[in-house]
Amino acid sequence: MANVLVIYFSAYGHIHRMAEAAAKGAADEGHAVRLARIPEFRSPDNVTALLDHPGRRKERAGGGGHGNGGHGNDGHGHGHGDGGDGDGNGGLAGAFRIGARWEKYEASQREQRGVPEATADDLRWADGIVWGYPTYYGSMPAQVKSFLDLSGSLCSGGELEGKPTGIMTSAGSIHTGHEAAILTAIVPLLHFGMVFVGLPYTQNPEYLTADAIGGSPYGPSTLAGPDSSRTPDERELTMAGRLGARVARFAEAAKGIR
Repeated sequence: MANVLVIYFSAYGHIHRMAEAAAKGAADEGHAVRLARIPEFRSPDNVTALLDHPGRRKERAGGGGHGNGGHGNDGHGHGHGDGGDGDGNGGLAGAFRIGARWEKYEASQREQRGVPEATADDLRWADGIVWGYPTYYGSMPAQVKSFLDLSGSLCSGGELEGKPTGIMTSAGSIHTGHEAAILTAIVPLLHFGMVFVGLPYTQNPEYLTADAIGGSPYGPSTLAGPDSSRTPDERELTMAGRLGARVARFAEAAKGIR
């Protein structure tokens, strides 16, 4: 039996669902599992959905003219873009439904309060680690990068060396960087000495399709839609569960050789 940590950051709830599926995949094979969330930034000026708040959008736009078109989040990988008027109507801002997402963000954060916040001790406890996060501009969000930056002692002490790890992500569409968000994250994880585990074709026929779903050889992903309204497809959740089980099996096998 291996200790498996599923550690994630989720703004709008899509990755929360994927993380739960990965945890279940490992637990169903008899492994000990911890689900832990990387918290939102403490400052109210830095929260993910700040630009989705209607009042802040009006403030930045001065009541009219161009407005910023939405921050990267669980629902898309674009980030800032010029919207229509100061209320976020038209253009990218209209597609992203700025304002409506703020309510979804707040509801998701309330739902996740029962999930323990991740600590360095969780990483020490784990024999294998599954990471989950939304795609922001083709890479991991600042919240996750900050968590890794503050875990530097684990790198210098070699405490994560040899631990199998896998990655899940979400994006607004097939074209907004979900594969790049996994590939770029492999680099810092290798600096910690972790061993990357992917999602092979033969075990995951779901992503061999023309349907608009996530998933690739690099890891599971979910397409949340530009306005974050889509929920994870069952096929996406199935692949997340398989990654959890796969990391657990590799972790159990690696315990004696790390």
